[in-house]
Amino acid sequence: MVKTAEELALMRQSGRLLASVFEMLDEQPLAGMSTLQVNDLVDRFITVDLVARPASKGQYGFAYVLNCSINHVVCHGVPDAAQVIRDGDIVNLDITLEKNGFIADSSKTYVVGDAPAAARRLVRVAQEAMWHGIRQVRPGAHLGDIGAAIERHARKNGYSVVRDYCGHGIGRDMHEEPQVLHFGKPGSGGRLREGMVFTIEPMINQGTRKVSTEDDGWTVVTDDGKLSAQFEHTVAVTSDGVEVLTLRRDEAAPPRR
Repeated sequence: MVKTAEELALMRQSGRLLASVFEMLDEQPLAGMSTLQVNDLVDRFITVDLVARPASKGQYGFAYVLNCSINHVVCHGVPDAAQVIRDGDIVNLDITLEKNGFIADSSKTYVVGDAPAAARRLVRVAQEAMWHGIRQVRPGAHLGDIGAAIERHARKNGYSVVRDYCGHGIGRDMHEEPQVLHFGKPGSGGRLREGMVFTIEPMINQGTRKVSTEDDGWTVVTDDGKLSAQFEHTVAVTSDGVEVLTLRRDEAAPPRR
């Protein structure tokens, strides 16, 4: 769904607020914290400090404000008081925020403490893959251009791309059209138009791309038990390229095309 200038201004505000949540988390030790402690910290920050709404809470019956996915957990990890983040883990925190009726969605994989070099490499390549996809965004480009760029970078580095989950349009609702696949062929799929807003959120695996959902109905894990990493941003198609609405201070915006 194409957004008006007024709607984009509101989405830009939600995106800035969500970026500040991750900037707050960047200052936390994480190691030794339970995933429920992280959830509660984010809940307070969004609701009290930012006077906004954690959009994931209550969505589809989910009881928490974020997904916390550690090591071989691909996505949708459920916060738990008994699950402690440890030195050497990689942990993806996936968070949504709604302000003035518009939602932003972003995630970041944190390297906790002295993680192995192979884990650090996976995280780096996953972040690079997301940016390769973002740099394809411009009016007239195809959705398939995004997925092709992501998959090409992942495969070049010896990794696989999860195909069971995708990016999505976003705005007043968390999930809108279009679906944004993280694999594909250049020149395929719908054309991008100025004012479209959607997420790009590839999940990159060390081994097989195949995944399974655990008995809790939420937690998705790699079939082979190897590591998975994910990064996500909410982006808008501009007149001459792309604007990353959830860009953080530690990141550089992609060059204009």
